[in-house]
Amino acid sequence: MSVRVACIAGVAALVATSAACSSSSSSTAGGTGSSSSAIPTSAPKAGGSITVLESSGYSGAWSTLDPAKNKEGAATQDFMVAIYGQLFQLGPGGKIEPDLATGYTFSPDAKDVTITLRQGVKFTDGTDFNAQAVDYNWERDLGTIGISNGLNPAWSIKMQAPPPGSKPPPPGAPPAPQPPAKGAIEVTGPYTIVVHQTVPNGAFVNQLFDSIATWIASPTALQKQGDAFGQSPVGAGPFTVASNTPNNLLIVKKNPNYWQAGRPYLDQITFKTVGSDEAAYEAMLAGQGQVYENMSTNQLIDQSAQHFQVENNLATSAYDLQLNTAVPPFDKPAARQAIYAATNFQPILQHLFGGKYPIVQGFTGPGGICYQQNVPGYQGYNPTLAKQLIQQTGLDKQTIQLGTIALSTAQQSMQALATEWEAVGLHVKQTSWPLSGLIAAFEANGGKSWQSMVQTAGAYDPAAAIGVNFRFNSKSPFSGVHDPKLDGFLASAQASADPGVRCGFYNQAAEYIAKNYYGPFFFAFSPANISVHGVAGPGLSSPLATVAVVPTIPWEDVYYNPAS
Repeated sequence: MSVRVACIAGVAALVATSAACSSSSSSTAGGTGSSSSAIPTSAPKAGGSITVLESSGYSGAWSTLDPAKNKEGAATQDFMVAIYGQLFQLGPGGKIEPDLATGYTFSPDAKDVTITLRQGVKFTDGTDFNAQAVDYNWERDLGTIGISNGLNPAWSIKMQAPPPGSKPPPPGAPPAPQPPAKGAIEVTGPYTIVVHQTVPNGAFVNQLFDSIATWIASPTALQKQGDAFGQSPVGAGPFTVASNTPNNLLIVKKNPNYWQAGRPYLDQITFKTVGSDEAAYEAMLAGQGQVYENMSTNQLIDQSAQHFQVENNLATSAYDLQLNTAVPPFDKPAARQAIYAATNFQPILQHLFGGKYPIVQGFTGPGGICYQQNVPGYQGYNPTLAKQLIQQTGLDKQTIQLGTIALSTAQQSMQALATEWEAVGLHVKQTSWPLSGLIAAFEANGGKSWQSMVQTAGAYDPAAAIGVNFRFNSKSPFSGVHDPKLDGFLASAQASADPGVRCGFYNQAAEYIAKNYYGPFFFAFSPANISVHGVAGPGLSSPLATVAVVPTIPWEDVYYNPAS
């Protein structure tokens, strides 16, 4: 895709005042969203049901489906979009498509954003979906509930002052959670709502994708059910919850009063947790599932192509090795540089992933905006230099803690890294956790119990969802970097309404990360979606832009015609 077309498809759609992208830019401002062509399908068919298999190490692990409390939110997007729908969705080619919202406008300075909502929509409890409902949700998301869970959207809005006499936070700690200040979110009509930000934010709409702010719950049900809401959630999406057994089984049924005529096609979806890629593959061969998302085992992807439909989507996310600069040994730049020099991602990519994905040196991927594959000053693999630095820093006299999520490919990548490091004189202790345990490991002891982590994160827009801020911003509980200057680059990139300016700041941030050895990047990765023949829908039988690590499937558009 040319830079000019990429601009139109990507950030340029965000604001009416956006400037054109420079043709000399080193990075694009948008992506196609997929590298594959559409799979032949039959005409849409109404009715029927499917079982969607979810890995226990990621999307199959959930504790609550209350948006403001759901720490697994990005992983559980399948459930959330089925129950709640979305305000806007990211369609093929990076096109912003209306869903429960119909439009948006920016003020000339890009600080204020007005959202227009779809009229006549009802939550599945029969109450009205309107601006007051969205305001109620955003007050929860942006206030003490969301902030306390580390989930509040990345919008800069004025918050209420702490109560008089309250104790100030310790030096370096974030301020105590406070609700938004009066007027920061303003309902201006039955179906219009305005967010008043303190700084320009050209990423606002992209930040809605796959975030708690796009999943609007029924205020009536929230108030009525209290803490039980997360087990029996009520939204205005295409499906209603029939039963919910966390970490095991979620059954949703067709919403008969869904706003879009003729949708959803399916009568029922059963989301079922499985233990691994291998277990999912065997279950599909046995007819026990029709869809498995996020297949990352290379051999099984190749085998699946012999029996099923395989849809690959263009990555926006790079695997990265997080180094915790708040604790030894990685509080020292030379120790971090030693890790860069000791790490060779090429054999890992070839052995585990069949060379399917591009090696990158920054936090963007070819499916998203501001993609920059090569970063000036990036320290590459150099085992001779690694051995020298390891001896100079004393890394050979201690054991490095290396962790990751309990998914087979992540664990195998971790094992391969440990082998490479041990070959140059390091000693490594490996640990892996399911998603809930991984979150706890990041948060333990104020973020000072872990040393290094093999992780993946990323979003179509680096300022959105689990984008670069998630892993590299000082305020994120899932970051090992605590550098105000880097925070400044990222904030400037988010603030600008000009796509070229935004990408320029992201390029500077990538170079700064490389210069300070804050975390090596592996390769831009997006797992495959596997489905049986006859299943059709965006992201399953046709290309769909990856939003955050994986695409967000619009389940209302998915149908199953087993005769096809």
